[in-house]
Amino acid sequence: MQRRVARKWRPPLAFVLAGTLATIIAVPLLAIGYFRLAGGVLGWYETSLMLFWLAVIATGILAFLLWRLVLRPVWALTAYARQVTEGGNAEAPEHFGTPEFWELGQAVRDMSATLQGREAVVRTYADHVTHELKSPLTVIRGAAELLSDPTLPDAERDKLLARVDQATARMTALLDVQREFARAQEPLPHGTVELSDVAAGLNVTIISDGKLPLHGDVARIVLEHLVGNARAHGADDVLLSLDDGVLRVADNGPGISDGNRDRIFDPFFTTRRDAGGTGMGLAIVRRMLESQGAEIDLVAGDGAVFEIRFR
Repeated sequence: MQRRVARKWRPPLAFVLAGTLATIIAVPLLAIGYFRLAGGVLGWYETSLMLFWLAVIATGILAFLLWRLVLRPVWALTAYARQVTEGGNAEAPEHFGTPEFWELGQAVRDMSATLQGREAVVRTYADHVTHELKSPLTVIRGAAELLSDPTLPDAERDKLLARVDQATARMTALLDVQREFARAQEPLPHGTVELSDVAAGLNVTIISDGKLPLHGDVARIVLEHLVGNARAHGADDVLLSLDDGVLRVADNGPGISDGNRDRIFDPFFTTRRDAGGTGMGLAIVRRMLESQGAEIDLVAGDGAVFEIRFR
């Protein structure tokens, strides 16, 4: 999770600017007031010298405050943005000056984390999909070479054609998943929806209903993936419960082995490759939930049990 910018007490930027302007106005007024009320106490030279040092001290204090509360945060934020743009190991500032700069700094850090996360996901996905597409392409290329033999028996020809169909179906499934995964990288709408409404038609059992802090389309896609994954692994019942901001999705299937528990959210990891599984369902679910400010985890329990926590 993205680390937050430390929030320290600082005067608001409006107060700093108002104080600066007030000082600029006050120094001449003090000088005029002094000359009118106590101009005869000191001579012109001593009075001018005193007002000069008063102006120097006031200017020094204002310069320090503006540097500390305005210029330094701007320079730090600019340096951080430049490092992110250049692709280096950017060190985000720990804190900023005024509350306004704190909010700006946190927004920039969140944006940076989001963009870097998307870049990493897209790069990883590109590597995986390139590898996954090589297998069906190899099958098609090999079958094409064998099918060109006019002496090939009909039975063997039918087997090769069936393998071509399977490889084509595999590539089609991968491309369909690519489109869905690309959608998960885009900014998704926010909203709320009743759990019972979004679960209608999925043939699930709702233990406790409530309002999900998700857009209806996003919630529907997430539940369809989780429920479909449970059915594909032998579950005949899926239980949904929403309590204290946690959505629990549990099934009565065989569960997930200890060796696979740490890999189920990895792109293209699947135990159903022979049945056409792409291994992208849970990766898409996690990515879509992250874009909504939610987290999903596999927890202990009978069958497969997922908990979705909303921040």
